[in-house]
Amino acid sequence: MPDIKITPLGAGQDVGRSCILLSMGGKNIMLDCGMHMGYNDERRFPDFSFIIPEGPITNHIDCVIISHFHLDHCGALPYMTEMVGYTGPIYMTHPTKAIAPILLEDMRKVAVERKGESNFFTTQMIKDCMKKVIAVTLHQSVMVDSELEIKAYYAGHVLGAAMFWIRVGSQSVVYTGDYNMTPDRHLGAAWIDKCKPDLLITESTYATTIRDSKRCRERDFLKKVHECVAKGGKVLIPVFALGRAQELCILLETYWERMNLKYPVYFAVGLTEKANNYYKMFITWTNQKIRKTFVQRNMFDFKHIKPFDKGYIDNPGAMVVFATPGMLHAGLSLQIFKKWAPNENNMVIMPGYCVQGTVGHKILGGAKKVEFENRQVVEVKMSVEYMSFSAHADAKGIMQLIQFCEPRNVMLVHGEAVKMEFLKEKIREEFKIECYTPANGETCTISTPIKIPVETSLSILKEEVKKYNAQPPDPKRRRIIHGILVMKDNKISLMSIDEIFNEAGIDRHVIRFISKIKLDDPGPPMRTIEKLYNMLNERLSGWTVTMNDNNSINVESVNIKIETEEVPNAGAPHGQSSVVSAHKICNVSWVNQDEDLGSYILGLLQSL
Repeated sequence: MPDIKITPLGAGQDVGRSCILLSMGGKNIMLDCGMHMGYNDERRFPDFSFIIPEGPITNHIDCVIISHFHLDHCGALPYMTEMVGYTGPIYMTHPTKAIAPILLEDMRKVAVERKGESNFFTTQMIKDCMKKVIAVTLHQSVMVDSELEIKAYYAGHVLGAAMFWIRVGSQSVVYTGDYNMTPDRHLGAAWIDKCKPDLLITESTYATTIRDSKRCRERDFLKKVHECVAKGGKVLIPVFALGRAQELCILLETYWERMNLKYPVYFAVGLTEKANNYYKMFITWTNQKIRKTFVQRNMFDFKHIKPFDKGYIDNPGAMVVFATPGMLHAGLSLQIFKKWAPNENNMVIMPGYCVQGTVGHKILGGAKKVEFENRQVVEVKMSVEYMSFSAHADAKGIMQLIQFCEPRNVMLVHGEAVKMEFLKEKIREEFKIECYTPANGETCTISTPIKIPVETSLSILKEEVKKYNAQPPDPKRRRIIHGILVMKDNKISLMSIDEIFNEAGIDRHVIRFISKIKLDDPGPPMRTIEKLYNMLNERLSGWTVTMNDNNSINVESVNIKIETEEVPNAGAPHGQSSVVSAHKICNVSWVNQDEDLGSYILGLLQSL
């Protein structure tokens, strides 16, 4: 049996640094190439020496696929292509290709210019890396080479996020990246064909969580923000530049408008201003409501939300500030946090997942003091709230996706080991399929059945559809096609008999079987034929029984004909009729394709 091998270099029983090596049918594919937000040393990037101890990896990887622009999925890309060495194709969607370099450059600035780190990629390296990228459109079938095919599907989560279906020969894998099965205020829900892959590799960030109603969460969020600013407090909402930021902005904007509130709301500009421009540009990737209102007004042109200036940090009075990044591990959001944390009137609302090692993770864990690199200790007196506006699928969403695409095996990545274990058992129990949870550097080997592709002629398919549509609908009924397997030029095809004769240039011979039965039925032959017609109509439901003008009946190729046979009376006196009686002979004939039907009808007539 051919095998599929998967090795996570990152995101194996861990969130962050997504990078998964997939080997199937002699091809090696890298799925995502991210960095870890919780580390500042060499552990932040995947261990590429696993692929080859040293030197470029171009000859060992056939292609790289990036699911979306979040740095834990694309942050190590310039490092791999320009510093490790990779010149092969990289695939991502158009929005990802447009936005990823902006986030990479922003991260580079923070790491190199503010923290003074060395061994980091340069601005030029980001540009050179993006030149290798091939942008793909949703549902577009892309042939990487003659055997390797990929196709992107809508994943929700953030603008441009995609799941990828990957096929080599008869083997196929679906890699989800990060996805969201529930639509939100600015994006639709993830969607994929019922593609029945050999393996589904899915994220499991919220493997044990089932989220409450979205409306309750939104109401709670608005209530807490309003209460805090009403008593003169400041609210800090750390967000990533794209995704939750737009979601929460639309929410606050509509609430401020409805309640006619005058408290200032700021957005740390720079990145997000660019981000909103991309949302305007890629409006087709957003949901139905935004596309509809786009004609009258753009949902991303905010009336109440103004750009933020660093000078505002020490301003007195209430305010709400959205600042990046979302896990409080660097940048402006951390700067504001340090200033506002010691005041109990203030509040920080964490709207998404925080990786271990980040300040966000520490304060959500209840830390009352946070120590920083320069021995600075910050007391946390402000209230800390966690409200999941995360755009990841919860446990219910993951199960929904499995149900929808019907994989033969499932692999969980991008989650915490203990939670994964729980979900793994649930999947095995509910779907009766194998589930894997490899750790980083651990290789999983999955055997797949050998599938032989067969090309089928159009006429056979049309014939099957005609028969199938003539019956009452039943999704569980198996669809069977009849034909003859033909091997030609190392290809196997299923063809109808007529097509084979045409192809081979042979005249078709038909064999007909004929059986005769004596029937004792007085009266004219026409009456006997009518009796047989009514009996066959009753017994052969689902078949078309037709009566012909020449006293015969047809069912498919089966023909039933009645003849009379006169029996002479040898002892009859001269001048009287010599016919004593007339036997009826029933001729039943059929061609060999209808052998079963012919035998069945013959049996019926013999039992009369």
